Amino acid sequence: MSTTTSPTPESGGPVEGTARPGRLIRNEATTEIPVHLLFRDDPQPAPVPLRPAVVARRQGTGEQPRLRRPAQPRPGSAVEVDPDLVERPARVLPGAAGVLAGVCGAAGCLVTSWWAGLLPPLAAAALPTAPGAGLGAAQWAAYAGAVALGLFGLGGLARGRTGRAWVLGLFGRYRGTVRRTGLMWVNPLLLRRRVDVRLRHWRSEPMPAADRNGVPLRVVTLVVWRVRDTARAALAVEDHETYLRQCVEAALARVPVEMPGGGARGSAETAGDALTRLVAADTAPVGLEVFSVRPVRAEYAPEIAAAMHRRRIAALDAERRAHVLTSVVDSVEDTVTRLTMRGLVALDDYERKVLVRDLTVAFCAGRGETGP
Repeated sequence: MSTTTSPTPESGGPVEGTARPGRLIRNEATTEIPVHLLFRDDPQPAPVPLRPAVVARRQGTGEQPRLRRPAQPRPGSAVEVDPDLVERPARVLPGAAGVLAGVCGAAGCLVTSWWAGLLPPLAAAALPTAPGAGLGAAQWAAYAGAVALGLFGLGGLARGRTGRAWVLGLFGRYRGTVRRTGLMWVNPLLLRRRVDVRLRHWRSEPMPAADRNGVPLRVVTLVVWRVRDTARAALAVEDHETYLRQCVEAALARVPVEMPGGGARGSAETAGDALTRLVAADTAPVGLEVFSVRPVRAEYAPEIAAAMHRRRIAALDAERRAHVLTSVVDSVEDTVTRLTMRGLVALDDYERKVLVRDLTVAFCAGRGETGP
């Protein structure tokens, strides 16, 4: 494994008059590293050029060199949506442009009728003498242009409302969103989809959930949300309201919800915060902004409601009995102590036990008749 070499300036070793053996560390899968370079005393060693390590094949095995594949990025847990699908303003014109086009179309039809001599006598008397050319190819073309202009102008009129937006598309391609209010003109060839962008409150129907012990529940939640990106809300999913409902149901399956008064203090707020984070993260890629998801009512599932009701009654009854027993014991102790301290009776241990038993029975009987 070792050979006798003479150090050179290129290798960074000391140059001496006598030859110095330089041992090398060799391996089939690594480069050659001179041993004396690892234990040099030179305070400022010269840089040693290093060759890139290559994973070579093992000799005599026929194994091919192993190539390291670059690590593939793990897909994120969030929903992936087309990054180009982002809301942008659409090109629209004021409503006056559509009205003007409609008026020009009506005026064109009137002028063409006068040109063809088709106006009624009363209207023709107030106008200059018509040429009376009749309905020819030119007149029909003028009629078609005027009607098309009028329909194109009046057909594109739209009214924008506060809290509503129009998502425009042409032949399946997103062309922009209109959030303007008032009268405006939109290209009538574009497909319009109305989207509600107001702040909305949705009270869900009873949804399946569970508490920390796995007991099935039915929970009603109140969701405060709105549409933030109209393009994704209208085009990324088939129905964004249904998608929101399913996200809330999926979050309830992952977050435990406690019954009112049955969990620790602040458990309802903790569950609401966890539900809000989960639903907001699931709905953000489709253009929805969720502000809060709060459970407003929780009840046991029908299949275990009767059993849990009996269990609750038994717990209340046990609590009442413990309270009654504590009160009886305190009363007996107070009575025996007073009788002994005032010297009204002198009791030994046996008599004291008998008195305590009799008083306990009497107090328990009285409690049972009058109630706690």
